[in-house]
Amino acid sequence: MDYPFEPFKIKSVEPIYLTTKEERKRILEEAGYNVFNIKSKYVTVDLLTDSGTGSMSQFQWAALMLGDESYAGASSFERFEEAVRKYTGKKHVIPTHQGRAAEKIIAHVLFSGQDGLIAVSNTFFDTTRANFQFQGAEVIDLPSPKAKDIFSDEMFKGDIDLEKLEEILKARGDRVKLITMTVTNNTQGGQPVSIGNIKKVHELAKKYGVLLHIDACRVSENSYFVKKYEPGFEEKSIPEIVRETLSYADIVTMSAKKDGLVNIGGYIATDDEGLALKFKEMLILWEGFPT
Repeated sequence: MDYPFEPFKIKSVEPIYLTTKEERKRILEEAGYNVFNIKSKYVTVDLLTDSGTGSMSQFQWAALMLGDESYAGASSFERFEEAVRKYTGKKHVIPTHQGRAAEKIIAHVLFSGQDGLIAVSNTFFDTTRANFQFQGAEVIDLPSPKAKDIFSDEMFKGDIDLEKLEEILKARGDRVKLITMTVTNNTQGGQPVSIGNIKKVHELAKKYGVLLHIDACRVSENSYFVKKYEPGFEEKSIPEIVRETLSYADIVTMSAKKDGLVNIGGYIATDDEGLALKFKEMLILWEGFPT
């Protein structure tokens, strides 16, 4: 195949340690065959995560020097808020250090001190699941039946099982507090989620009075799949598809370390002023001042 060359120059180079086969065997044995115990300096190709590992542009690095580090009323936050509002269409923007910080705040506000509440998802990401369970919530995965056949070319295997979702809402809707859609569906192998599926989840959430939360860490990538494979979106731009996707959510969280292509950062976004106030109260305790 004919691949184009990369349209950028590399200004900074980080050396990679090259090991021999004998060294790798020894390192694995010393780590107890647990890759989490291997020192990063010995890793040649790191497939553990792509979170916060992307190279930032010259404009991003330059912008760091223009950052306003004021505790309150920082001009940097004004730019961040404007960008997130444009990206999500949501009014209230609560900054966090990363995605799991946003999940911790939401989990505390929605589930703390309340027994028997339920959260359902197309498939929970591990930190989301852990944060919700830590606050006492019962978490239920409802992946699409399409996800079971990993060898099929079926698209949008990240969808939620709408039939099972409605069954749970009918039977236990008084206990279901939140529906979480991970976009893309990371735990199911990064599979894309269709807007058609999200829209139907939104309709069910409104019908049964349940909040819809979208974990949007891969929403840009997901929007590419939607544009390419979901009928009716061929002529829409990626930003238009992103905004439509997130328009169905009551709460949006994002780890900006993935599609945001930065080393650290994230946020919660919502139109609900009451929820935003509660999120900010927890933000000050755990993360920092809202601006």
